Amino acid sequence: MRQIDRIDLISRIGRELQGRMGYGDIDIFLRGFDVDTSQPTSGTNSKWVYVKELLADEPEQKILRIADELEIDHGLTSPAGRDISDSPFWIPGYFRLFISHLSSFKQKTAALRDTLRAYGISAFVAHEDIEPTREWQDEIEKALLSMDALAAILMPGFHESKWTDQEIGVALGRELLVIPVRRGLDPYGFIGKYQGFQGIGKTVAEVAAAIFEVLVVHDKSRVRLAENLMNLLLTARNDEHSNSWLQLLHRFRSIPPRLLEKLQSGVGNSPEMLKSPVLMQQLTNLFEKHGTHLDLPTASAAPEPESDIPF
Repeated sequence: MRQIDRIDLISRIGRELQGRMGYGDIDIFLRGFDVDTSQPTSGTNSKWVYVKELLADEPEQKILRIADELEIDHGLTSPAGRDISDSPFWIPGYFRLFISHLSSFKQKTAALRDTLRAYGISAFVAHEDIEPTREWQDEIEKALLSMDALAAILMPGFHESKWTDQEIGVALGRELLVIPVRRGLDPYGFIGKYQGFQGIGKTVAEVAAAIFEVLVVHDKSRVRLAENLMNLLLTARNDEHSNSWLQLLHRFRSIPPRLLEKLQSGVGNSPEMLKSPVLMQQLTNLFEKHGTHLDLPTASAAPEPESDIPF
């Protein structure tokens, strides 16, 4: 793709999203293509400019996929290469956690994966999540290149595995958070600086809760996780799900103001949430906790029936 074509296509995507969606929905849409909507932008009050800034450094293949989703005619072809963002083992919109473990521990690791879903965390367990017909190593590489963080179940034999040290190496090379879960083996080498926590004597539910608490406080994960939970809140199917995601957001000690602004915009565009006094009170408490307030536009008066309009 020529650079002039790239700039033109990004601009057209921006115009299309500007006409269709509010800021909150734009974030949800772009996150579906693994676009980092938490990255800093100029703050210009223009959805068109906002989209262009978010897509400026995205790979060509991703831009073409977004254009195709929006049915924008461009006459361009997608380049050869692997698309790491479209992996079936990640739950859309959830935080992506790769769990590095020994195959002998796969059943309990799979139980941990299932438990983490309640925290908005999609965990990848290689021996359970890869379909038998898929190329095993290729799928693991996709997960490693698209994960948000890695948890390592450290137990005797882990260091001798052909794969586990390489998995940790990818996380460190990408400067992602590594969470050591000690189960008979202490952190070593480059992960020795991470304290981790003791897994022996804990239930699967307790380990899942401990992983969530690490992600909530660590600078390498807390912003991404907060944004994931906000998006899940804004797209929840009912009040019960909304309440669950909102309760998790209350566990954060700090949330960047720009994310709170996006949340406020999304809530303002959600009639269902606005109708729930319980949710609105909890949202108000969340904003006050972080030193601000939930400022939503007042509902406009209902239009007069056409028959009552002065002639």
